[in-house]
Amino acid sequence: MNINLKVWRQEKNTKKGMFKTYRLQDIDPEISFLEMLDVLNNKLIKQKLDPVAFDHDCREGICGSCGFMINGQPHGPQKATTVCQLYMRFFNSENEIVLEPFRASSFKIVKDLSIDRTSFDRIIYAGGFVPVDTGDAEEANSTIVEKANADEAFLSAACIGCGACVAACKNSSAMLFTAAKVSHLALLPQGEPDKKERVQKMVATMDEEGFGACTNTGACSAECPKEISQENIARLNREFIKSQL
Repeated sequence: MNINLKVWRQEKNTKKGMFKTYRLQDIDPEISFLEMLDVLNNKLIKQKLDPVAFDHDCREGICGSCGFMINGQPHGPQKATTVCQLYMRFFNSENEIVLEPFRASSFKIVKDLSIDRTSFDRIIYAGGFVPVDTGDAEEANSTIVEKANADEAFLSAACIGCGACVAACKNSSAMLFTAAKVSHLALLPQGEPDKKERVQKMVATMDEEGFGACTNTGACSAECPKEISQENIARLNREFIKSQL
């Protein structure tokens, strides 16, 4: 298959960026989207041109590194799929594919499609740690957790911090990300001792980082590659209100 790429190129955050067009021919439809970009970069390197910068790590859909916009959608057109798990067979030959970084003031552009997500890290850091005694730690199975809570905590913990929720939101809100991180600890007994302080600090840090407010449009959960539910946002609001009482 032949592909026409329109890629955002920007040397760094303080420089002006622009779209540049590239054409790739005879692309195997069974390769992944990132492998297609590897093909493009090999071509550019051979031509002694600067390769396209993009984030990636595990290429197994679990690290959250690979996010960028594909034809205006975070991670592309395939539902519940990260860029690295998106395959070229989902596109047609001679398609024009537009690639650009996630757009949010809290995500500074490092270069091209690569962005700085350390604002997410600072939200997590603000939540602190779970206080657990070591040395004489209890047997894990002796701590009773209701199955419904365990299931919900697991679903919340599935968030990979890719930033698709922020990119999809018209307000660039990080509410779904923060809610998922608050929820999976709030639902477990290990997170009980510090849950009031945790939710206050994480919400405060989210605001300090410049993320927008949540207006419940649902775009975040619709574009989330791990399908994190908006129920987490409702749980975060409940936890925050209770922490103020």
